[in-house]
Amino acid sequence: MSTVFQPSWADLAPDAVILSTEDGTVLQWAGGAETLYGYTHAAALGATIDELIVVPEDQAEQTQRLETVLAHGTLTFETIRRCRDGTLIYVDVSARCIATGNDERGISLLWIEKDVTALRVRRDGRLLSARYHDLLESTPDGIVLADRTGHVVIANSHAEHLFGYAPGELDGQPVEMLLPERLRSMHVTHRAHYRAQPHARPMGAGLELAARRRDGSEFPVEISLSPLATEVGPMTMSAIRDVTERKRFEKALQEKNHELAAANQAKTQFLASMSHELRTPLNAIIGFTGALLMKLSGPLTSVQEEQLKLVQSSGKHLLALIGDLLDLARIEAGRIDLTPEPLDAVAITNEVVASLRPQAVHKGLALNVAHEAPVLALHADRRALTQILINLIGNAIKFTERGHVHVHSERAFDSDGRALVRIAIEDTGLGIRPEEQAQLFEAFARGLVAKRAGIEGTGLGLHLSRKLTLLLGGNLSLRSEFGSGSTFTLELPAGPAAG
Repeated sequence: MSTVFQPSWADLAPDAVILSTEDGTVLQWAGGAETLYGYTHAAALGATIDELIVVPEDQAEQTQRLETVLAHGTLTFETIRRCRDGTLIYVDVSARCIATGNDERGISLLWIEKDVTALRVRRDGRLLSARYHDLLESTPDGIVLADRTGHVVIANSHAEHLFGYAPGELDGQPVEMLLPERLRSMHVTHRAHYRAQPHARPMGAGLELAARRRDGSEFPVEISLSPLATEVGPMTMSAIRDVTERKRFEKALQEKNHELAAANQAKTQFLASMSHELRTPLNAIIGFTGALLMKLSGPLTSVQEEQLKLVQSSGKHLLALIGDLLDLARIEAGRIDLTPEPLDAVAITNEVVASLRPQAVHKGLALNVAHEAPVLALHADRRALTQILINLIGNAIKFTERGHVHVHSERAFDSDGRALVRIAIEDTGLGIRPEEQAQLFEAFARGLVAKRAGIEGTGLGLHLSRKLTLLLGGNLSLRSEFGSGSTFTLELPAGPAAG
C-alpha cells in the first residue's frame, strides 16, 4: 500500500528526503537534502536525480534500481552519490513508491538518503588494514589508500609522519586535505577523470606536484598512482615521496650550470679576442723571416739560415694553434658563419690532395685518390669541408712514416635510406691504441705515438673536424688497429649537383 507524502514531516527529517516522478524528476527537495548535497530546493526542483547526484559511471545501475522500485514498490541499497562541489559520499538509500494525494502525478517515488561515509570508510579500513598493514609499513614511501569517494581508508606511518598527522588521524579524511587549498577543487576533477579510466602512473611522471602538511606548510612531492582491486571495492594506492632535498640540489646545480655557462662564454670571448690580436704580430714575424730566408737583404750564414728556419717553423706552428683556437672559440660561441652551397666532393677532395701532395712526396709516401663517380654532389660549406679534409689527410701524412695514404670517395646510404657522400682516408701508419681512440676527438688530445715521436700538433685538428662535421649535419668516425694503420671516414648528406 502506498504511503502519503507529508512535506512538513520531510522538512524536519535529518536525512535527505527527495520526492521524484517515475523518471526521477525532482518534485520535492526536503529535509537534509540541501545540507547533504549542496543544492537548494529551487535549484533541484525540475532537475533529475541523475543530473544532480548520480555518479556518471553509475547511471546504468541507477536506472536498474529505479525499475526495481517501480516493480516491487520498495528498495534499500548503499551507493555513491555526488555532491554539488564534486565531492563523493557513501549513502544508505531507502526508496519506495508513494501516493502524493495528487492524482495528476500518478505514482511518485520517495527517496530517503543517509550519509554513511564515515561508517563505510572505518569498516573498509579495518578489513584492509588486517590484510595490507604489514606490507604498507614495509615500504620506504608514504602510502595512502583511498576509496572511490576519495576518502583515506589507510595511511601508513610514513605518510602520517610525512604530512605531520598523528596515528590514525588521516583515516576517513578526504585526500584533498593533503593538497594546498588552491589545488583542491582542481584535484577533485582530476580524481574523477582517473576514477573513470584508472591506470598505473609511475613515480616522477613529469608532473610538478605540491603537498600540504598539517601545519599548513607546503613541500614538493612525487606521486605514483596504482588502481587496486580489493574485497571491499576498487581503491587507488598513492605512493608519495618528499623531493625537497632533490629540488634544492637541482636548483643549486642549475645555478652552478648558469655560472659555468657564463664563465665558458667569457673564456670563449677572451680566446676569440686574444687569438685575433696575436695573429697580426705573428704574421709579421713569419713574413719578415721569409724575406730574410729569401736573402733579399743579403747573404746568410748556414747557422743564421737554420735559426731563421726554426723561427719560421715555430711561428707557423704557433699561428696554426691560434687559428685553431679562434675557430674553436667561434664554434663554441655559436658565431661561426656557414654558407651551404652545392659542391662537388670529388673536385674539393682533389684540390686538397693536390695541396698536400708535396708533403707526401717529401716523406716518400704514395698519396692515392679514387672516386666512385666523376661527380659526387653535396650541399655544404666549402671552407668547412676543405678544413676537415686538410686536417684528416694532413694527419694521415704526418703520422705515416712508410707506405701510403689512400683517399676514397663514394655515394652511400644511412640506416634510414638517406643518401650520403662518404670520404674515407686510410693510412699505413702505426695506428691508434684502443684506449686512446675514445679521447682522440677531444680538444688537445694527442696520441702516445705523436708524443714519443715529437710530432708537432695542437691536438685540436680532429676536435675541430668533428665539430664542423656535426654543424654540416654529418658524421666523422675512426677505425684503427694499433700497428696496422687507421681509417677516418667522413659522411655528409648528399645534395643536388653543383652548378
